[in-house]
Amino acid sequence: MSSSATGECAIASEFTKDDDADLGLLDDYDSGKPLVCAVEEDNSVNITHVTINQSDFGIRVADTEAGRVSVSMLINKMYAWRGYAGTHRVDNNPNRITLAASDNGEVIGTVTLGIDSSMGILADEVFSDYIDEFRARGAKVCEITKLAFAPHVKSKSALASLFHILFIYGHYLHKCTDVFIEVNPRHRRYYMNMLGFGQIGELRSNPRVDAPAYLLHVSMDYVNEQIRKLGGTSTHPAGERSLYPFFFSPREEQGIASRLLQIG
Repeated sequence: MSSSATGECAIASEFTKDDDADLGLLDDYDSGKPLVCAVEEDNSVNITHVTINQSDFGIRVADTEAGRVSVSMLINKMYAWRGYAGTHRVDNNPNRITLAASDNGEVIGTVTLGIDSSMGILADEVFSDYIDEFRARGAKVCEITKLAFAPHVKSKSALASLFHILFIYGHYLHKCTDVFIEVNPRHRRYYMNMLGFGQIGELRSNPRVDAPAYLLHVSMDYVNEQIRKLGGTSTHPAGERSLYPFFFSPREEQGIASRLLQIG
C-alpha cells in the first residue's frame, strides 16, 4: 500500500517549541468504526485520504505556517476546555513530527512525535531520571505530545490512524526503540488499555501545563507485535478492546513505510 500524499493514511512533519505534555484529551473515545482507506496517486507528498464510514478526512504534515497555526488553534481550544494552562504554539522543529487530520479543510485532530536529540525530549523536564535509564541501556527514545481532537470526532479509527503513522515514523524513519508520554492521572488507564503503555515512577507536577502527570512507556517491539497480530482486524476484533485492531494491516503498514522512506 502506498501512502504518499494520498495513501491510506497520513504523514507528518515538524513541530513545536513552546511545547507541552500530552495530558490526555481522549477519555471520551469509545465509539470505533471500521476504517477503509482509499489510495490515490497524485503529486502531493504530504497528505493522504482516509475514508471512515463513507466520510473522508485527510492527514497531512503540519509543515506550513498556515498548517501550524490551524493545529495550534485546535490544541489551545481543547487544552483550555480541559482546564490546562498556557498558550501552546506549534513551530518548525526538525526533531518533532506533527500530524494534522482535517475534514473539509477544518483541522479536527493533531498529534506530535518528539525525537530524542542533544536537546533531549520534553518529558526530560520532569522525568529525566527515568528516561536516562533507558538511554543508558542504549535505547533511542521518543515521545508523544500535543494530542488533541475536536469533541465531535468519536472514531477509534481516526485516532488509530494518527497513532499508527506516528509509530511508523518513529520505528522506520528514526529507529526509535522506546516511546514515552506524559498523561494526566485520569487518563492513565486509557493509554494503558488502548495502547499498552505502562507506568514508570510516581506522580509529578508538570509545569508546562500546571497539572500533575504520570510518565508512561511502551516499547516499539510491543507496538510492532500488536500491529502484526491485530492490525487491520477492526471488523472482527474477537473481543480485543485496544486500538490496535483499528491500525493498518501489516501489509498496509509496509506500503506506508516504504512511501515515507522514499519521501525522506
